[in-house]
Amino acid sequence: MNTTSPEPTPEPTTPAPGTGAGRIVLLTTSHRVAPGLLSWPAWQALRTADRVLCADGAHPQLPYLREAGTAVDEAAPTAEELVGHCAGGRTVVVVATGEGEPALTDGLARLAGSGRVHMPELELLPASYDLPGARLLDLVQVMDRIREECPWSSRKTHEGLAKYAIEEAYELVEAIEAGDRDELREELGDVLLQVVFHARIAQEDPDAPFSVDDVAAGIVAKLIHRHPHVFGDESASTPEEVKEHWLRTKAAEKQRKSVTDGVPLGQPGLALAAKLTSRVRTAGLDVPLPTGDGIGYELLALAARAETEGVDPEAALRAAARAYRDAIRRTEGQD
Repeated sequence: MNTTSPEPTPEPTTPAPGTGAGRIVLLTTSHRVAPGLLSWPAWQALRTADRVLCADGAHPQLPYLREAGTAVDEAAPTAEELVGHCAGGRTVVVVATGEGEPALTDGLARLAGSGRVHMPELELLPASYDLPGARLLDLVQVMDRIREECPWSSRKTHEGLAKYAIEEAYELVEAIEAGDRDELREELGDVLLQVVFHARIAQEDPDAPFSVDDVAAGIVAKLIHRHPHVFGDESASTPEEVKEHWLRTKAAEKQRKSVTDGVPLGQPGLALAAKLTSRVRTAGLDVPLPTGDGIGYELLALAARAETEGVDPEAALRAAARAYRDAIRRTEGQD
């Protein structure tokens, strides 16, 4: 019979009287926010810390912290070393790298779970947050790199990309009509890529360059100007009144001589016919539909009728065509 007494479980170490286990603050920042723009609790933690550490000597925050008078040691301590730095009730702030210090946090979790170490107080303190739309900055940066380094993308022109914008728009419409949310999100991204890609190409124009910021600034100004009932003193309580504001401000901006100005003739025929009908009706013009022999004139009349009844003829025809496709597949025994 084994009479050996089991080893006693070590008691957690406790700090000496008058001391404490201290405090570890893991400070996280967003690279999508300008360096130096930190929250007030973050600045308070930095200013009152006994020591500030950062493993990345090229961290974008470091110049701004040092300019503000915060001494930062470039060090990557282990979890045990970091706990030791906090001995005596000291506070240590760790400015996290872009990866978030997973090795350090895993090590601290293991120490805490061992029960053998009197752990400092642990705090995760977000020093800056992503604002809505912040991931668009990532897209711009990725597009910059692709434009510079990709053999295919670096050679593309506006003209060479034009067909893709049309294709992606059609795929977006298809996702909307199919009601597929995952596909909708993906296709919206593809359409957004076309905008950012064209804007990136436009930066390189030697005579009239512009950037994605110029594109965004233009549409922001346009939206504000065309929504005086939101951003100005006008009022609108119905969709019809909103449309009236839109058309009035748009007419003042464009100063067009004809209601047909600005209607792209390259769009699908049914959509073109419906757009022209809408322009005529909105302007209050009395323009009889042209008559002639052939199915084209019949389609024109149908498109005009659809627009008058509030139906998108392109969408209606696509829905009917999908029904026809399903009928074909059933006949083939595919469904």
